[in-house]
Amino acid sequence: MAKVAFLGLGVMGFPMAGHLAAKGHEVTVWNRSPAKAEAWVARHGHARAETAAAAARGAEFVMACVGNDDDLRQVCTGAEGAFAGMAKGAVFVDHTTVSAGVTRELAAIAAGQGIGYVDAPVSGGQAGAENGILSVMCGGAEADYAAAEPVIAAYARICRHLGPVGAGQLAKMMNQICIAGLMQGLSEALAFGQKAGLDGAAVVEVISQGAAGSWQMVNRHKTMLEDRFDFGFAVDWMRKDLKICLETADQIGAALPVTALVDQFYKDVQLMGGGRNDTSSLIRRLR
Repeated sequence: MAKVAFLGLGVMGFPMAGHLAAKGHEVTVWNRSPAKAEAWVARHGHARAETAAAAARGAEFVMACVGNDDDLRQVCTGAEGAFAGMAKGAVFVDHTTVSAGVTRELAAIAAGQGIGYVDAPVSGGQAGAENGILSVMCGGAEADYAAAEPVIAAYARICRHLGPVGAGQLAKMMNQICIAGLMQGLSEALAFGQKAGLDGAAVVEVISQGAAGSWQMVNRHKTMLEDRFDFGFAVDWMRKDLKICLETADQIGAALPVTALVDQFYKDVQLMGGGRNDTSSLIRRLR
């Protein structure tokens, strides 16, 4: 069992930190809004800290799950940042979805202090975090990953080392590219079925068992047909992620024509007031 700090207690981080506590790790939490940290301690016990640096002090592993590049920089650096509290030989594990650029930037700072760094974005949404069955894509030195993997296992169904620092974030971009296209296809299919007068749920029962099947189809078709869009990952966050994908594609010379188009469709959903709807709300613009 390890001494662990967890920074960021949103819809993902709160249950992820809970799984660490349940597995017997010694956990100290920090959140920008203290009320969430207080609520976590009330449920799970353990300790909370006033700053990221204080949470990280003495920890063997420091996990973070925050919002974006700027949030991560703020959490890591400065007098109150995690790196200020971490000892040489400790490992920082970032579960935030951010750019590979900021990942490499922060990993270089960490290396200068003798701190390991693993970028480890996750997929599986709020339900995956709550049930401890996330998919975790990791980049970093093999030794740092090998040390961190048993701790990450507290909330992971699968965890893989995919290359050097930044590889985890690049893999997460692939994940989001896939989701964007799949969700648009499912939205079009369900809207088409409704216009054609078919029972969408009955059709999905059949086609989900064939080549068209996907996690999105199985887990989201019913709520999409019922116009319910309060399940997990929000459109605002998806657009943040797709922006990272599209900017990275420009940098490396990759073509993402479908992703770029679906990003604009998500913009339409935002303009309809659906920024906090989950990603399956793409179907709204087809009705």
